[in-house]
Amino acid sequence: MIRDTSATDRLVEVKPNRKRRLLLLGGGVLLLALLVWQAPGIGRLFSASASVSSSRLAFATVERGLFVRDIAAEGKVVAAVSPTLYATSGGAVTLQVHAGDTVKKGQVLAVIDSPELRNKLAQEQSRAAAMQVDYLQAQVDARTRRSNLQKAVDNAQIDEKSAVTNLAREQKASAAGAATGVEVDQARDALEKARITLSHARSDLGMSNDSLRLNIQSKKLAHDNQLLVVQDLQRQVDDLNVTSPVDGQVGQLFIAERATVTKNAQLLSVIDLSALQVEMQVPESFARDLGIGMTGEISGNGNTWKGIVSAISPEVVNGQVAARLRFDSGTPKQLRQNQRLSVRVLLDKRNNVLTVQRGSFVDESGGSYAYVVRDGIATKTPIRVGASSIDKVEILQGLKQGDRIVISGTDSFKGAQRVVISG
Repeated sequence: MIRDTSATDRLVEVKPNRKRRLLLLGGGVLLLALLVWQAPGIGRLFSASASVSSSRLAFATVERGLFVRDIAAEGKVVAAVSPTLYATSGGAVTLQVHAGDTVKKGQVLAVIDSPELRNKLAQEQSRAAAMQVDYLQAQVDARTRRSNLQKAVDNAQIDEKSAVTNLAREQKASAAGAATGVEVDQARDALEKARITLSHARSDLGMSNDSLRLNIQSKKLAHDNQLLVVQDLQRQVDDLNVTSPVDGQVGQLFIAERATVTKNAQLLSVIDLSALQVEMQVPESFARDLGIGMTGEISGNGNTWKGIVSAISPEVVNGQVAARLRFDSGTPKQLRQNQRLSVRVLLDKRNNVLTVQRGSFVDESGGSYAYVVRDGIATKTPIRVGASSIDKVEILQGLKQGDRIVISGTDSFKGAQRVVISG
């Protein structure tokens, strides 16, 4: 038979370990106390609808202090005066300058060759000269006619005087018996005839003067009108020499050399470098608060200049509105067209204002609520916001100083009332 180990086995008696029992009892008591202490937090944990890692969120603390509303953006230097020159008449254009050339006011930039216009000017000048001759001839004719009519009046006066003398002589002779009554009557008739002739001569002279004066005036008005036609054509011919309206720099050329253009065609632009402004793009949400005359700061090249909003576009393009600032104390030197500068426009400045850092929560909730974080739980809280700046938003209701809120990433909360912030 094969022997087993039963002969070697023996019963071992285990004595009670009081120290171990005390340790287990103490651990149980501590666990029970911990559960009692964490009961409210555990309750809140189970009452939350979701849990989101804090690494996916951004937080900010509500503060009270200075609130500055401003607009900061990048601007570019543009010309306040940048006229575009047009062709006043059709023809072949010869450019006298190139893009980028510095020009002076009145300098000829381009010449338009228009033989038709020059020929028309010569024709109208010739017509004006002929009308001037007609006007002068009318004056000579008037003087001649007046002289003849005056001569007739003078002769009639002499005839009247002779008739008066003859009648007196015949009356004396008749009284002395040397003349008959018939001769006296004949002398009296001759006097009456002379007086009628003198009256008609004077009347003819008066009416002729009026007629001659109107004729001369008509010739003069026709000549003056023709001179106006000549002056207008001369202006058009002078405008064939396209001159710069300002001191500045040639901008863009819209035509090629010796190109044939029609009337009112674009030729080139001139940039007035003495009147530069800064153009900036303002988000539509801030543009409604922007007004002409607001002050701002323009920075660049290590300098800062004071600016004033001079123009605001009425049009919204891609969610932005164009605005321009002019330099308050004259255009600085060494600025160039399209140069980039930093622009800041002050909209509002107040003290003792409750604010919080601006975040996506304003846009996501429309400023109607925010998630306030306490003890690791983000609670949805109704709020009311006021004015906004680039980096801050004014709190009017719902939050108090020191509150910590979630300013970004609340889209992952999906509108839950309570969310656990983990990690």
